[in-house]
Amino acid sequence: MSLSRDAAINTARVLTEALPYIQRFTGKTIVVKFGGNAMEGEELKRSFARDIVMMKLVGMNPVVVHGGGPQIGQLLEALKIQSEFIDGMRVTDSQTMDVVEMVLGASVNKEIVSMITRAGGKAVGITGKDGELIMARKLKISRKSPELNEPEIIDIGQVGEVTHINVGVIDMLINSDFIPVIAPIGVDEEGRSYNINADLVAGKIAEYLQAEKLMLLTNVSGLQDKSGKVLTGLSTAEVDRLIADGTIYGGMLPKITCALDAVKSGVHTAHIIDGRVNHAVLLEIFTDEGVGTLITNR
Repeated sequence: MSLSRDAAINTARVLTEALPYIQRFTGKTIVVKFGGNAMEGEELKRSFARDIVMMKLVGMNPVVVHGGGPQIGQLLEALKIQSEFIDGMRVTDSQTMDVVEMVLGASVNKEIVSMITRAGGKAVGITGKDGELIMARKLKISRKSPELNEPEIIDIGQVGEVTHINVGVIDMLINSDFIPVIAPIGVDEEGRSYNINADLVAGKIAEYLQAEKLMLLTNVSGLQDKSGKVLTGLSTAEVDRLIADGTIYGGMLPKITCALDAVKSGVHTAHIIDGRVNHAVLLEIFTDEGVGTLITNR
């Protein structure tokens, strides 16, 4: 199908606008966390896969970290296994951990690999257990109680936090021209598996790789002020102030904290972007306007 003259001119304008960004980010590593709403619609999935393939084709090194909370919840429900959440984290006993590994390490991971392959890319799916990529330890949650002098320690099972990332595994894939697709399952020195928040894993991987960008896809248009306006071009100091004055709270707080920690640890920029928008990743990287919140350590 041939383009009309106006459409062709518009395409040329878009490519021209993208050129300086392509030149700036060629050879750079960009960690993208994919999950939530962006994983639910078929067109959104296809546009995400095409974005990742395009990034690779123009010389960037995308690394995909994915979640799968809704899919885990669906299978647990089908198996009649009760789910419990504490501070937004799923309590993970051994039975639930088996389901987490089945969903994240198998079905969701392989679906994303297949999507990227169908879009013309080369992807390899791994979990944090492969090559001891994500070393972890049990996450301890403490909660203050007025009845107790000391904070109460709450056991949420096989939920972990990252202690080390084996960057050699990721470097091997990138240097072999593959796109790594990583499920956020960690392992400790005794071989125990841990369910880890995908945002936290993406942030740590970006930190260890000293990535150019960390991109977290979410289901909102970005970080908003108290009047609902999307904020962008924020420094780490400005984000700290927004946390202190209560502008950032609730479910957005862990995601912003993850982005903030990554930038403070050497990642050049972090982006909270709207995964409900087709081609959100390319729009954020290659256009002047973007589709979310940019945080930089300036």
